[in-house]
Amino acid sequence: MITSVRRVTALCALGAALSALAACAPHEATRAPLPAPSATAGVSPMAGPPTLAPGPAGVTPVFEHGPRDRDKAVALTFDADMTADQGPRAARGERFDNPGLVAALRELKVPATVFMTGRWAEEYPDQARAIGRNPLFEVANHSYSHYAFTEDCYGLPTVGEERMRVDVERAYAALRKVGVRDAMPYFRFPGGCYDRRALKALSPAGVTAVQWDVVSGDAFATDARAVAQEVLDGVRAGSVVVMHCTLSAAPTTERVVRSVVPGLRARGFRFVKVSELIGAAGGRA
Repeated sequence: MITSVRRVTALCALGAALSALAACAPHEATRAPLPAPSATAGVSPMAGPPTLAPGPAGVTPVFEHGPRDRDKAVALTFDADMTADQGPRAARGERFDNPGLVAALRELKVPATVFMTGRWAEEYPDQARAIGRNPLFEVANHSYSHYAFTEDCYGLPTVGEERMRVDVERAYAALRKVGVRDAMPYFRFPGGCYDRRALKALSPAGVTAVQWDVVSGDAFATDARAVAQEVLDGVRAGSVVVMHCTLSAAPTTERVVRSVVPGLRARGFRFVKVSELIGAAGGRA
């Protein structure tokens, strides 16, 4: 129970800070069936990425983790968060990027998936482009605005149903504009909050929603060792770990990665991108 509360509290704090609002209410995400994504409208075709098995039409597929019965593969994922109205905070010097973290992943040769908001890409175009062109990494969509797709999502502002698909497509456009040419058709809901209404609204965008099964708790954490232990305790074969690429909101993440990576490798785990887990899952999320 204590661990669950800590996880919710960490995500709650991150959402509240990113939205600059005081309200903070936990939201229980629901799982959906696993249909195949439809063709993307308004987004450049992206050849090759695996998708999940077909299911009921008209609902975005949701992926949480890879197979548990295969080799010990784990995907580290990093949310590059920045809400649409935070430009003035960045201008005053707040760091929504984390170059040290990206450098550590390169140094350790760790494949990773970065879920990037369009606003973050606009603020840090050189970094976005460098991440997108590095074969270690894959870039996926974390919305343009980082507004929530449900009500009561950790204090985040909300985007209306009629704007959900537009927000996702605007993020892809922002990524293309800064030079990320091969963004994956994967989407992470801001705050991880979604419902069936959101899944239906995004179905025409042709994305797979990617959640996680291990919460690192790096949001506003000051004890890197405690965060690293949270990850080490939670990871299983096929796990998707959520962390953050936002220095001001998650200042310990680089140190966490430098501890977790050798720890998991010593236990026989190998690091993969989300696309490899989805390909291995074959619809068995």
